[in-house]
Amino acid sequence: MTESTPIEQQAAPGSAQAAHPFAHTLRHFEFGKARSGRLFSLPALSVQFPQITRLPVSLRIMLESLLRHCGEPGVTPEHVAQLAQWQPVSAEPRSLEIPFPVARVVLQDFTGVPLLADLAAMRDVATSLGLPAKNIEPLVPVDLVVDHSVMIDHYGSADALDLNMKLEFQRNRERYQFMKWGMQAFDTFRVVPPGFGIVHQVNLEYLARGVHKSGPKDDKGAKLYYPDSLVGTDSHTTMINGIGVVGWGVGGIEAEAAMLGQPVYVLTPDVVGFELRGELREGVTATDLVLSVTEILRREKVVGQFVEFYGPGVARLSVPDRATIANMAPEYGATMGFFPVDEKTLDYFRGTGRTGREIAAFEAYFRAQGLFGIPGTPEASPELQQIEYSRRIVLDLGQVTPSLAGPKRPQDRIEITHLSQRFAELFSSTDSASGFNQPAEKLTQSFPTRSGLALRNGDVLIAAITSCTNTSNPSVMLAAGLLAKKAVEAGLRVAPHIKTSLAPGSRVVTEYLQVTGLLPYLEQLGFNVAAYGCTTCIGNAGDLTAEINETITANQLICAAVLSGNRNFEARIHPNLKANFLASPPLVLAYALAGNVQVDLMTEPVGRNSEGREIFLGDIWPHSDEVHALLSQAMNPKTFRANYEQVERKPGKLWKQIEGVSGDSYDWPSSSYIARPPFFAGFEMQPPQSGAAGAGSAGGVQGARIMALFGDSITTDHISPAGSIKASSPAGLYLQAQGIKAVDFNSYGSRRGHHEVMMRGTFANVRIKNLMLPPGPDGQRIEGGLTLQQPGGEPRPIYDAAMAYQAAGVPTVIFAGEEYGTGSSRDWAAKGTALLGIKAVVARSFERIHRANLVGMGVLPLQFLPGESWQSLGLRGDEVIDIVIDGELTPQRQAELRIHRADGTQRSAPLLLRIDTPIEVLYYQHGGILPFVLRDLLRA
Repeated sequence: MTESTPIEQQAAPGSAQAAHPFAHTLRHFEFGKARSGRLFSLPALSVQFPQITRLPVSLRIMLESLLRHCGEPGVTPEHVAQLAQWQPVSAEPRSLEIPFPVARVVLQDFTGVPLLADLAAMRDVATSLGLPAKNIEPLVPVDLVVDHSVMIDHYGSADALDLNMKLEFQRNRERYQFMKWGMQAFDTFRVVPPGFGIVHQVNLEYLARGVHKSGPKDDKGAKLYYPDSLVGTDSHTTMINGIGVVGWGVGGIEAEAAMLGQPVYVLTPDVVGFELRGELREGVTATDLVLSVTEILRREKVVGQFVEFYGPGVARLSVPDRATIANMAPEYGATMGFFPVDEKTLDYFRGTGRTGREIAAFEAYFRAQGLFGIPGTPEASPELQQIEYSRRIVLDLGQVTPSLAGPKRPQDRIEITHLSQRFAELFSSTDSASGFNQPAEKLTQSFPTRSGLALRNGDVLIAAITSCTNTSNPSVMLAAGLLAKKAVEAGLRVAPHIKTSLAPGSRVVTEYLQVTGLLPYLEQLGFNVAAYGCTTCIGNAGDLTAEINETITANQLICAAVLSGNRNFEARIHPNLKANFLASPPLVLAYALAGNVQVDLMTEPVGRNSEGREIFLGDIWPHSDEVHALLSQAMNPKTFRANYEQVERKPGKLWKQIEGVSGDSYDWPSSSYIARPPFFAGFEMQPPQSGAAGAGSAGGVQGARIMALFGDSITTDHISPAGSIKASSPAGLYLQAQGIKAVDFNSYGSRRGHHEVMMRGTFANVRIKNLMLPPGPDGQRIEGGLTLQQPGGEPRPIYDAAMAYQAAGVPTVIFAGEEYGTGSSRDWAAKGTALLGIKAVVARSFERIHRANLVGMGVLPLQFLPGESWQSLGLRGDEVIDIVIDGELTPQRQAELRIHRADGTQRSAPLLLRIDTPIEVLYYQHGGILPFVLRDLLRA
């Protein structure tokens, strides 16, 4: 390892350095040509805390942040000692929280715009109290990448990209004007404009720095260096774990707190060691690997835990392969999927155009900290040879097989040899078995559209190469290009009614597909570049033709989308496509060519050429040697530098034409996209005496009605959809009342800066099933955001019922099953819940981010004890509910559920309060995290 040397002369008493509780751990380290830096040394700290040498790498990086910030508000020497002495196994549930100060924050525009609106509203509060608006200012760098707004309206043509971007700017002008105001109003707020790529790929290729430096130079000319770390307002922020950066997704409300100087609080986690052995077989992709990892880790129940990958198999994986696995940490439930820094990390930094100086500092820093190398390999630092994990999982990479995942969840992996059989089984299985509840005899029938196009169940109608998960990985993108080349040369074509699109996460992808000569072949199959953004993966697939939609709905067809994304929850991709499969880019192409997921690609032809000759997948699948021969052209430093230099120099004509207002405060012009958020209405410097508004003395709930009874796996897409707005929905009716035509609705995601739209969109997913409502005549559950308003049991939209309950002063609660709130880190799923007057959510288990977001909005999350559920308690929906919390509100204490039935009988049951940490208690008592942080800032 690179030696670090003690800093012999400490600063004078009274200086910041002298006041630091661990100033004796400051060291110099050398890098480059006679350059040096300072660091807070973990090896030096291990003299006092020897257990550090057994800590997982991810925890050591967090420990460095605590060490460096120790003595600042919220970080104490006790926090350093607690983490330094972390034990891999805890006899009791972990209750200690880590206050983790992060180096920076990243945002995507769907979550970034409402966050910016909250900051603008905070400035209004400051000025109303006679304080400068500039008192509200991000204290860490913030980057917003505009990637969620573009939609696939045009596809399969050379001008698709240009047309889609023009539509994007036309629809989102008001939002982009607001961003331009933010760029000039806040000193540390930057925007990567539309058309550059997807936030996580841009973060990986451009924003991430490896190490940062700050502060004045000492007498040796050395600044203080520290590792990159972040939180982001998107679940897949974890992609950055692939290059050894600690970071994860949080809701916008938590990100705001981090921006404004608060540590990110997280329960001390278990850390699962995931050892990879061997190597992938010929024909197996990184996508196949991540789907296998997702299946394994969902089964292992790693929600709220860190997963750290190690072993010789990791050392063989490229950084893009690692990033693919890290990206899908939300799908396997972990807070992070972390990969340590090694030589391949440095190679990736070189290939993506980072400077030699920063790479030298990056390597020297990690070596000086004893953090360089993959644990379980000979090349790892000596300090990494004795790591203790909470438990270990082993996977032989040679056992991974080509796979897809679906049709409703990313953890439901299916080997391609079994897909046709599995689809047939699910076709006639019940809803409870994740099936489609259709008559078996209907499976092979065809149904003509108005123009005579025959549609069948299983038909692929959307085929999209999209999403940061895969488009960041040159190996699978080149494989797709090579497969396209062989398919075209074999005489195959994709049927014109299939909506095909190529939406890379970076413009660099287009560059290397052009340089390698593969892009024209993709274009001949309809996979023209249509956008640089998330598109189909987040529901921005655009619509199908009217006749296809009509035929699907009239005949209840189960048609399919195949995409190289990370999410396939119900109604996410397209409201009329009920079967959605995640696959590698080359498999997306293969199923587009086959046209139907009932085709067994291992035994049946992908298609026939013009002469009628059968072409099989093996005829066109590229060999790994062909892919590797082209990889060097995908990692050209000059290409990366030239691309990202344009963020500031040449952001694009459309972006330059956007004009934003100026000034430190926003003037809130009339808009259906941006409105002053209501969360600070009636704000006072003193928090409410009784905790969250409308709660009982210790935060309980009295006399509540049940808004919904939900089953398992209710996602944030169910709670707060991102996709299209139905004209007959409360949100659609509201927009029409404002004079906005249905064609101009845009999406829920694009309107997250306007609470009136988002309140009406909460629980408005067309596939959500409120089990309060009885089944229909055919036995199927009624779908859509409806409830039975009590008393009387009148069916009404949830929004309408919520407004009626609030007008009557009646609080409401929700009951749910396992994994409530799984999916995107969507703060509006919590904000909307709060604005509807829902005071508590009681579930069998919660996904990490949504649980925290509920607390952050002043909504109580509570959990059934093992073996209990709302079904076991016999709830029907017409009961009156009390949630009693006697005495002091403390983390993870017991509460009592009291049920008052319509027939006069009563029943009670214990619940676990899922306010998990002391800081969350404070958030809840202040009415949420935003009022808490605002009071803190204004007092300062």
